[in-house]
Amino acid sequence: MTKPDDITAVILAGGRGRRMGGVDKGLVEFNGRPLIEHVIEAISQQVHSLLINANRNLVQYQRFGYPVIADSLNDYQGPLAGFLAAMEVVQTPDIVTVPCDGPLLANDLVARLSAARERDQAEIAVAHDGHRLQPVYALIPVALKQSLQAYLEGGDRKIDLWYARHRVATADFSDLPSTFVNINTEEERDRLQDGAA
Repeated sequence: MTKPDDITAVILAGGRGRRMGGVDKGLVEFNGRPLIEHVIEAISQQVHSLLINANRNLVQYQRFGYPVIADSLNDYQGPLAGFLAAMEVVQTPDIVTVPCDGPLLANDLVARLSAARERDQAEIAVAHDGHRLQPVYALIPVALKQSLQAYLEGGDRKIDLWYARHRVATADFSDLPSTFVNINTEEERDRLQDGAA
């Protein structure tokens, strides 16, 4: 199975935050701390190294003590641009991707993704919540960088279509669907905060 030393966690904080009025979601407060801090706490214990993919407020993200990288593609090209930016700089064979706005991250996310990939002899492992794929929760080999680069250069941006070009295993999280709750609006944040308090 893939060892934690072989994986860099990539926290995706590079979006526009359109559904939240354009605010930078990773820095939005949740239970008294920025959303991304909850994600860092959960994922940093599962991997050897970690970096943050952000396209604004880079100085604020650097305060968390991890490398911060911006997309190499301009104009907010979506999560795959963050995947590629990470692949261009990491020193590990694999990356595991997680969004900055999912504060209830499972503490065995990496172990389950790794086990699923090994079980199916796949290239990529993606989380499944029992109803649908959660495509930004994925374990991906850096060796697929050229494939991803070519896909993006062709003008495509859809994650599932790029995954379809490769052997994909799904990791079952049907017992933990709440781990994929993400916060897109202030109402969602307030509701989840009240429930977690």
